[in-house]
Amino acid sequence: MAVIGKTAVILVEHMFNDLEFWYPYYRLKEAGVKVLKAGSGSAWDYVGQYGTSVCVEFSAEQISPADVDALIIPGGYAPDHMRRHPSMVKLVRKVFQGGKVVAAICHAGWLLASADILKGRTATSFFSIKDDMVHAGAKWVDQEVSVDGNLITSRRPDDLPAFMKAVLSALE
Repeated sequence: MAVIGKTAVILVEHMFNDLEFWYPYYRLKEAGVKVLKAGSGSAWDYVGQYGTSVCVEFSAEQISPADVDALIIPGGYAPDHMRRHPSMVKLVRKVFQGGKVVAAICHAGWLLASADILKGRTATSFFSIKDDMVHAGAKWVDQEVSVDGNLITSRRPDDLPAFMKAVLSALE
């Protein structure tokens, strides 16, 4: 599956789930997508839960939503840190409102809730944040991937193959 000419941004903060960052990163590159790494601006090098590090090229405020075809949000504890940065919350909201793909896995639903984009949407997440998702207005489902318009969500690392198939399909 080749998706040439598209641009995806993967958000990152300290304590990101390493698998949920690296698997999408390499699948997107393999498909011909230009992949940008954007952090909160609190650092340029972020360390994941398992010790891998990611050096970002941009802060979230440097990303123009108009230039983004897909925004990927890995889980781990990073989304709780991401939502403390207004520029990250605003980027998620603007990309979503622009009709572009917003894809979140595991605990990334925390950032979706803070961006206030879950009302009336069907979504999934790691089970422990189900209440957060529901209180933010989502119809929560327990399935490996949920696609509701331009919102794509998954539960955990085991769901990454289905998650990325949905993301790449949405970019075609």
